[in-house]
Amino acid sequence: MLGLAGGITGAGVEAALRERCVPAAFTPVAGETRRTFTVVDGRGGTAAFHEPGPTIGAAEFADFRVEYQKATADAEAVVLSGSLPPGLPAGTYATLIQAAGVPAVLDTHGEALRRGAAAGAAIVKPNLAELAALAGPTASTALATRGGPGLAAVAAGELRGAQAVVITLGPDGLLAATGDGCWRARPPAAVAGNATGAGDAVAAALAQGRALGRPWDERLRHAAALGAAAAAAPVAGEFRRQDYLGALNAVTVEEVP
Repeated sequence: MLGLAGGITGAGVEAALRERCVPAAFTPVAGETRRTFTVVDGRGGTAAFHEPGPTIGAAEFADFRVEYQKATADAEAVVLSGSLPPGLPAGTYATLIQAAGVPAVLDTHGEALRRGAAAGAAIVKPNLAELAALAGPTASTALATRGGPGLAAVAAGELRGAQAVVITLGPDGLLAATGDGCWRARPPAAVAGNATGAGDAVAAALAQGRALGRPWDERLRHAAALGAAAAAAPVAGEFRRQDYLGALNAVTVEEVP
């Protein structure tokens, strides 16, 4: 099935996070919903297994578009994340960004990422590997610094059209290239746990910050803290409130050249 979170306003985002419940709308498709699972060894090591998604036909995507328009009609932000299912062209996320009419946080890879940025995504969120795949060998020096000044320039150059680029650096935090400057958020220490879903938590916090109008330093503080809290939990998609609040107090954010 194709699914999306229901349209949520800024105040609704906070309520949804408190309740850990986001209203959902699903579009039936002919193929089976794929499964993914991760084995965690208790010492910080993980092994992930991902089934391929079902092929999506034009009629199924048209049905999804109808539900998508309904869900985003009253929203203040939308998150588009994950690899595109087989059968959908690389420009699908770009189409959805332009159709929504609200700020979009895009978390994907490859040509879908590049086209989504060009379509005017409010925030694109690649990780280092995804950025390297787009930038090629010209980015090797900047990527090797894991957040040095050259990395923000590489990101902005490769993902033209996006209003902001937030690069996830794993345990090294986040680097953001925005219209208001470049920012670096660092968690207090590496987190042992299950990192599956931590990137999704970062995307959720960025969308919340956009909807609430938080300045960039605070958006990144909350995003880094929620990502760390998600990684600390053994089960993907869960986090402990005390971990989130503890990380929120410990994350450091600085403006970088």
